[in-house]
Amino acid sequence: MSQILGVKFNDYGQVYYFGSGPFVVREGQHVIVKTDQGMGLGKVILTKQAPVEIGEDEEGHKPIYRLANEKDMESVAENEELSKDAYKFCRKCITKHKLGMKLVEVEVFFDRSKMIFYFTAPGRIDFRELIKDLVREYRTRIELRQIGVRHETQMLGAIGNCGQMCCCRRFMRKFVPVTIKMAKEQNLFLNPTKISGICGRLLCCLSFEQKGYEEFHRMCPKVGKKYTTSMGAVKVLRSNFFKKTLSLLTEGFEEKEVSIDEWNEIVNKPPSKEAIEEANNRNNKGRRSGRKPPKPAANAGKDTPDGAPSEDKGSAGPGKKSEKRPAKGKTGQDKPRQERSRKPKSRSGKPDTDGSGEDNKNKKPRRPRRRRRRPRK
Repeated sequence: MSQILGVKFNDYGQVYYFGSGPFVVREGQHVIVKTDQGMGLGKVILTKQAPVEIGEDEEGHKPIYRLANEKDMESVAENEELSKDAYKFCRKCITKHKLGMKLVEVEVFFDRSKMIFYFTAPGRIDFRELIKDLVREYRTRIELRQIGVRHETQMLGAIGNCGQMCCCRRFMRKFVPVTIKMAKEQNLFLNPTKISGICGRLLCCLSFEQKGYEEFHRMCPKVGKKYTTSMGAVKVLRSNFFKKTLSLLTEGFEEKEVSIDEWNEIVNKPPSKEAIEEANNRNNKGRRSGRKPPKPAANAGKDTPDGAPSEDKGSAGPGKKSEKRPAKGKTGQDKPRQERSRKPKSRSGKPDTDGSGEDNKNKKPRRPRRRRRRPRK
């Protein structure tokens, strides 16, 4: 029975699947396979039996070429030494041509038909002279491939903030886009040093728990909104993902913590008798802060200018006339206020006899309106 083999060509690369063909292969063995780039040597990390009803041709898995031998392993060791020498030589050429690029790694194919130089750079680099030097030195196909900072960390490897090997080097093979919205939904502090990895980008592990947070937020009510429940009117303060609970603020300014199941039972239900009694007792005792005392009547407590309390209209007995006191400003002691005249100034410019001319002198002259000129045809 044929097998399906999972083959990796390097530690951080993806897993490719091939058919075993007539060979019996175990995990950990090295095999030679045909690829689009030529012959390659890979390590088998996974084996599983192919189903009987589906053939190899229908599955689409190419069979391996053969099993690797000792001579093949020696050639692999020689290729590793060649890649180290090519790395040093390329660094010297970069310094010679003064190129703004950083060389990360050099990959040599199994049959030495091609060499790939991986590098990072902030922008586009003109490396035509560099390729000429590399071709003149190694006499093979040369490819310079620009990669990002995440792939650089995946190739080199590093220790993350958690104290373990970076996820991209250990088990991640494809990068998932990570946004700042994920950090907000997970209630993390938006501190770049806390939510960024070694590569300077957002942590890849933010995407691992995003699906769980999205499901939790679908079950939770909106934070900061008021709801009517059997406990009375409450306000949602915050939600706890790990406890699966909600923190509520009641009408008595008390904070209560309820689970999601309890919230579904009490939400959108009329308040219970206990909640109504508590609200009535609270109103009777005056526990709410900020209540103002009732305002007095309009005439009650008003004092006259002499300091004596004002008398009501109906306080005067029969036969007694209510004395009207003169209003303030109309007595002889107070000076009469000059009323501003609203009459326009006379055309002759002479002051008016009623004294309104002084007020008109202080007024600024009115600007004449500008006539709009019609455009000439």
